[in-house]
Amino acid sequence: MNLEEYAAKHHVLVPAGVPTPEGRVCKTPEEAAAAVTAIGPSVIKAQVPTGKRGKSGGIKIAKTADEAASAARDILSMSIGGHRVSQVLVEQLCPIERELYAAVLIDVASRAPLVLFSTEGGMDIEEVAETHPDAIRKHIVDIHKGFSAADAAAMLKGLPLGSAAGAVSEVLAKLYAIFDAKDAELVEINPLALLKDGRVVALDCKFVLDDSSGLRQPDLAKVASPPKMTALEERGAENGLKFIQLDGNVGVLAKRRGPHDDDHGCHRSFRRQARQLPRDRRRSLHQVGNRARSGAVQSVC
Repeated sequence: MNLEEYAAKHHVLVPAGVPTPEGRVCKTPEEAAAAVTAIGPSVIKAQVPTGKRGKSGGIKIAKTADEAASAARDILSMSIGGHRVSQVLVEQLCPIERELYAAVLIDVASRAPLVLFSTEGGMDIEEVAETHPDAIRKHIVDIHKGFSAADAAAMLKGLPLGSAAGAVSEVLAKLYAIFDAKDAELVEINPLALLKDGRVVALDCKFVLDDSSGLRQPDLAKVASPPKMTALEERGAENGLKFIQLDGNVGVLAKRRGPHDDDHGCHRSFRRQARQLPRDRRRSLHQVGNRARSGAVQSVC
């Protein structure tokens, strides 16, 4: 589940203490004009759950109310990445000294969270990896130890961040805390801006919530953008099925065995009760559990 920029900032970054510019969500040109009158020179940004907004013309600068109304009118008539723009974020225009990149995501190879940072923000991280690989720092997180500001500082050591190094380290530590607490698949700030007054501010945010965490994170699920589905995928969702439509004429019907299955929940409850049993009884039950996981014994709940 993807959150639009404003939702990601308002519901994720701000509560965690990550600085963001002042902004307001507007649904009409008139609202955008009023927002710029109150905030001052601003950036008008399309709110859609996809990237490439700038390249699509979905981000414009407005210094006056009239410019804001005109920009909002143009942007609200757009579709970007197949998503109709129904609202814009009017956000204070910040004096940028330098653009950085920060993110936390799952590293498939190590099966662990990965903290990413680059001194080259404002562009695709894949492009940075090809053209300026020395500008990227990575840290695989041991989930049992977590990731602190001290870990971030060690990760950033040697990069030309000057007096901003401490503030950047704090932001990276907060991003990992968000990732861990909010069941995220991705938390990305691009750009993370160093302003001319020395502040470090998140000018954008991309947040992807694990689809299976809606019940654990109801506040975030409520503000997430509805997924873009085909007619068949919508029929599947209406019937409680996770259906993914692919090209071709071969289908796969599978039963996932994962942490959200009912039988797994039964196993967890079973383990809690088993800890209170005598050692020889626990050993016997452990052997049964191993047989169950191997398929020799079916789970009953």
